[in-house]
Amino acid sequence: MSLKGKNILIVGASSGIGKSLAESLIKEDAKLFLASRSKPDISGDFTYIELDVLDISDELDSLPDELHGLAYCPGSINLKPFRSLKSDDFIDDFKLNTLGAATVIQKCLKKLTSAEGSSIVLFSTVAANTGLSFHASIASAKGALQGLALSLASELAQKKVRVNVVAPSLTDTPLASNLLSNDDKKEASNKRHPIGRYGTANDISNAAKFLLNDDNSWITGQIIGVDGGMERIRNI
Repeated sequence: MSLKGKNILIVGASSGIGKSLAESLIKEDAKLFLASRSKPDISGDFTYIELDVLDISDELDSLPDELHGLAYCPGSINLKPFRSLKSDDFIDDFKLNTLGAATVIQKCLKKLTSAEGSSIVLFSTVAANTGLSFHASIASAKGALQGLALSLASELAQKKVRVNVVAPSLTDTPLASNLLSNDDKKEASNKRHPIGRYGTANDISNAAKFLLNDDNSWITGQIIGVDGGMERIRNI
């Protein structure tokens, strides 16, 4: 399974899952284009594109004419009681998680279809498929993202563009640092997952790398839970 020489765009590669995915694909000798607000601190060969997904203009025009893969990694963890949520919470989460992904895909669509076999990977959350308290805003945004992915998977299938979603549970990334800030929180999170531990960035990026690889070109329109069993199974 190799991504050597493939043109891959990772949006949001400066930390967390995006950074883990970039580091993994560098080892595969993929031709990486990393887009984020700040340049990733990553060793290896890549092209950096300064990009704010909330204010995109022509930054992605410099990408090659053929793009074999796109991973959209920006996300948010906005956990509040429903009564405390404002309209801006829902709007901000939607803009970053769903509208940002849609805009990036539109900007790259011609390049993705020109590759005659490409893969888009988006990232949701277990909370979009399993009811979790205090997740109303982010679950709404990620649910919309999943709907976008399924629609695009259908629309783009004849153009040989695959669209899939990875839906993690709590993962040890800078974004989730407040939720894993001490041993008690870590242990409580471990117990919530049937497999006995919370996730790592590598757990999630490994799934994304699998979906980006054209050896797996019969997989599209899937929402794949990488969540320690949290969505589907229960400890008894």
